[in-house]
Amino acid sequence: MITLKIAVFAPIPSASVRIATAAKPGARRSDGLRRARVFEVGNRSLGWRLECRLLTSAVVIHDLWYKNAVIYCLNVETFLDSNGDGVGDFVGLTDRLSYLSGLGVTCIWLLPFYRSPNKDDGYDVTDYYGVHPRTGTFGEYVEFINQARQLGLRVIVDLVVNHTSDRHPWFKAARTDRNSPYHNYYVWSKRRPPRWDRGMVFPGVQSATWTRDSVSGEYYFHRFYDFQPDLNTHNPAVKEEINRIMGFWLELGVSGFRMDAVPFLIERKGAGVAATRDYELLHEMRDFMQWRRGDAMLLAEANVPPGESMKYFGETGDRMQMMLNFWVNQRIFYTLATGETQPLKDALLATYERPYAAQWGIFLRTHDELDLGRLTKRQRQRVFEAFAPDPDMQLYGRGIRRRLAPMLNNDRRRIELANSLMFTLPGTPVIRYGDEIGMGDDLTLPERYAARTPMQWSHDRHGGFTTAARPIRRAVRDPIYGYKRVNVADQRRDPNSLLNWTERIIRTRKECAEISWGAWKILPRLPDGVLGIRYDWNGRSTITLHNFLDKPCAVRLRVDGPEGGRLTNLLSQDRSDAGEDGHHRIQLEPYGYRWLRVGDLERPITDEKTRRA
Repeated sequence: MITLKIAVFAPIPSASVRIATAAKPGARRSDGLRRARVFEVGNRSLGWRLECRLLTSAVVIHDLWYKNAVIYCLNVETFLDSNGDGVGDFVGLTDRLSYLSGLGVTCIWLLPFYRSPNKDDGYDVTDYYGVHPRTGTFGEYVEFINQARQLGLRVIVDLVVNHTSDRHPWFKAARTDRNSPYHNYYVWSKRRPPRWDRGMVFPGVQSATWTRDSVSGEYYFHRFYDFQPDLNTHNPAVKEEINRIMGFWLELGVSGFRMDAVPFLIERKGAGVAATRDYELLHEMRDFMQWRRGDAMLLAEANVPPGESMKYFGETGDRMQMMLNFWVNQRIFYTLATGETQPLKDALLATYERPYAAQWGIFLRTHDELDLGRLTKRQRQRVFEAFAPDPDMQLYGRGIRRRLAPMLNNDRRRIELANSLMFTLPGTPVIRYGDEIGMGDDLTLPERYAARTPMQWSHDRHGGFTTAARPIRRAVRDPIYGYKRVNVADQRRDPNSLLNWTERIIRTRKECAEISWGAWKILPRLPDGVLGIRYDWNGRSTITLHNFLDKPCAVRLRVDGPEGGRLTNLLSQDRSDAGEDGHHRIQLEPYGYRWLRVGDLERPITDEKTRRA
C-alpha cells in the first residue's frame, strides 16, 4: 500500500534543496516502514511530501544481499602462509577460497591488512592506501578479489578511521608543526584536561586518554592506546580523507566496510567539549559509499543499548545497513551459562525494532574479548563463574579472552546448541574463523591475542599454517584443542565432525530466508530453559526450539495456520503430527535443538503475478 500526498508550489534550483526525514513514534512496524520526506529551502517547506509505508508483500527490495548472507571473519596474517615467512598472506587466502565457498560462506570480513607497526594487530594504521608488505602485494590482493568474485564471495574490510598510528605521516606532521594542516587532523590541548584519566577502552592496561607529546609539548587525545591518537572526525578535511579511503577500496572491489568503534568515531572530541555524537556523519558516509557503489553496505561495531540503535540505523534506514547485536550476544552467553532464557527473550524483544532494509549481525565470538559490560554485575559474575573462573581468562574487568569451544568445555552438544542459536536468531550470522572446527585458545599469549592464534589446517607442524620455523603467533598445541587433534584436514574426512555439521547447518540456514526477512515472535508458555521462535515470510513458516538445560524436556506446542498440523524437521528425517487436541509434543534432549518447517518440506511455488488463466 502506497499513499502519496503531493503539492508542488514552484520549481527551485536543486542545489539549494535539502531533504529532511521524519518518523512518528510507533510508526515503524515489523512488516515495513512509515516515513516522510519533506523538501525544504532554508526554513521554508517546499510543500512536496511523500509518505510511504513499506509492506513485506508490496514495495520492497528483495535482493539486499547482506540480509541473508553468511559472514566469515578472518585475519589474513593468521589464515595461511604461502611463502614460508611465518605470516599469512593473500596468496594463501586465495588458495583457501574454495574451502570457504564449500563451507557455504557468502561474505568474507577481512580484519586490517593495511601498513602498520602492528602494535595492536593492525588497528594502528600508518597507510590506509596500502597492503602490508608481509601480507602480499596489490597485485596479489586484486587476484584474491577476482577469485572471490568468481566463486560468488563478497568481501568487506575493516574501516579503522577513529584513530591512526602515532607513526602515521599525518601525525608526524601534526606534532612537528602546529601550523600544519595535519595538526587539526587530531585532537590537542595545551594543558592536561581535568578528566585525562577517564573513559579508557582498556582499563587496567590503559591509564589515560590524554597523553603529552614530547615533540609538540601538547596533550593529544586517544580513546584507545597511547600510540593510537584519535582523528578529529568533525574536521571537514578528515571527513574528505575518510571518503577518499572508502572510495579507494570500493574501486578495488570490496562490497562494504565493517566500521570500527563507531560510537567513538562520531563523537565530538576535545578538552572542554561536550562528548555528543553526531549521527549525521553516518548518513554522510552512507551517501558517499552508495554513490560510488550502490550495493555496498556498512556493518557497525557499536556496543550500545537498544534505545540508541535506531540512531545508528537511521529512522528511515539511511545510515548503517547492519549492526553487530552486542545486546543479544551478551545475553546469549548469560543464557548458555545459567539456562535462564528470560534475559535473552527480553534482549530479542528490545532489539526487534529496526528499519526494514536494516539487519542485525548475530555472532558468538569475534576477534576481541567477549564483552559483558552491558550485563548487570550479578549477571556478569555468573558468566565469569561458568566460562572464565580463572582471573587470567578475564580481561578489562568486563570481558573473557577465550574461544567458544573451551568456554563450553568442548562439549559437542553445547557447541552445536550455541551455533544453532546463532544461525537461527533474527539477523545475519557472523562466524569467527576456526569456530567451524572448534579451535581453542592460548592463554599464555597477552590480552586478546589468546584467541587470535593461526588457523589449524592439518596435523603438520604449526597446524599446516606455515613452513617457517617461527610463525607470527604460535599455533595451539595442547592435547585437547591443539592442531594435532583439531584441524580441517581430519574433520573434512569425518562425516560426523563439527566442520561437516557446520557445513550442513549453513546450507540449511541459507534456505531459510524467513529467518533473515520475516516477521517473528517468541513462542509463549514453553518449559523453563527452552527458547522457541516462529518466523513467517512469503507464505513459509519455520519454528526453532533450543533447550539450554542439561536435562531433557517435553515441549507441548500448538501451531496456528492451515499447515500447523504438521511440523517437518529440517535437520533430520523426523516430523511431528499434531494430536487430537491440536498440540504437537516434541521431546528435546539435554542441550537439544530443532529447526521445524510448518507443513511439508517442499511445496510447489505459486506466483500470483505469473499464474496463467
